[in-house]
Amino acid sequence: MNLITSESVTEGHPDKVCDQISDSVLDNILEQDPNGRVACEVMATNNVIVVSGEITTNAYVEVPSIVKRMLGKIGYDPESFGILTAIHAQSPDIAMGVDTGGAGDQGMMYGYACNETPELMPLPISLAHKLAIKMTELRKAGFSSLMPDGKTQVTIKYENGKPVGVDTILISTQHREDVTIPELKDLLIGHVIVPVMKENDVTTSLSDMRILVNPTGRFVVGGPKADTGLTGRKIIVDTYGGVGRHGGGAFSGKDATKVDRSAAYMARHIAKSIVSSKLADKVEIQLAYAIGVAEPVSVYVDTFGTGEGLTDEKIALLIQERFDLRPRAIIDYLNLREPIFAMTAAYGHFGRDIFSWEKEVSIWNTNLK
Repeated sequence: MNLITSESVTEGHPDKVCDQISDSVLDNILEQDPNGRVACEVMATNNVIVVSGEITTNAYVEVPSIVKRMLGKIGYDPESFGILTAIHAQSPDIAMGVDTGGAGDQGMMYGYACNETPELMPLPISLAHKLAIKMTELRKAGFSSLMPDGKTQVTIKYENGKPVGVDTILISTQHREDVTIPELKDLLIGHVIVPVMKENDVTTSLSDMRILVNPTGRFVVGGPKADTGLTGRKIIVDTYGGVGRHGGGAFSGKDATKVDRSAAYMARHIAKSIVSSKLADKVEIQLAYAIGVAEPVSVYVDTFGTGEGLTDEKIALLIQERFDLRPRAIIDYLNLREPIFAMTAAYGHFGRDIFSWEKEVSIWNTNLK
């Protein structure tokens, strides 16, 4: 038996506060200027928000107002934060390659899918996200003992590569000072853990799980007042929870000319399409690009020995035949000039069918048998 663990964080976590602000700036620009170039980075510490980066656009956005709206939406008091901005235009050297349709940077991007869940995501990260979402829904529904900052973590038992049960659930959540840990644990078991397990057909009984709630015994001070947050620091939370590889590039605050984002979304779309087309039980796709060059320098497929009917090499050929992997083509195919990115910035960029890259397509081609 193997154990695999993944974590998620709530929208009030300092890093996620930064991701959501970065993507809100991006969305506000795209609403006015779909061709705007944005690389917006945010730091939050001691209730000071610093918004920086490279932005080239014809649009005008009031950055402090965007920051305050997002802080209020998350559940913080916007007036308790100071806001600083340091923004300049994209380097003309980078723009020269992007203007002709080339990739905005070099690098490799990964996509992954497996048949462990209906959304074709690994079970540990799927449950971790759903616990975090449920905890936030509970707080916003009026359970005032819960506060915005929090983390979840799920450990799943695997046998022969298949999930067979839940081993451990860990929830750390910011809470009101007058709430005891036993009270908090009862609340989270009854209103978060049990509903999520039922909704996802998890048959492991509570008595067979280890459930940990705020193991330090106290989590009253949280958010950007307690910890420093940065855009792009939760890249494993954003993707597959550590199952599968990661190319290293973060997503939030970047417009879709940055292949760190758009090619990773495309790789997920392709991976999900392969699994839903019954070509494999699980698959990982790697795309790699050179700055200023439109076509990827490589396309790699690994089905981990689960392929059905086609070799990994033939699936790679099928991908290149079926999909246009140039950055502009990806942007058009996935409709990535729309202001939809703030929705991605908490609870994972993958696994929610509200996004275009989660709409799988059939890619079967009998000519390549």
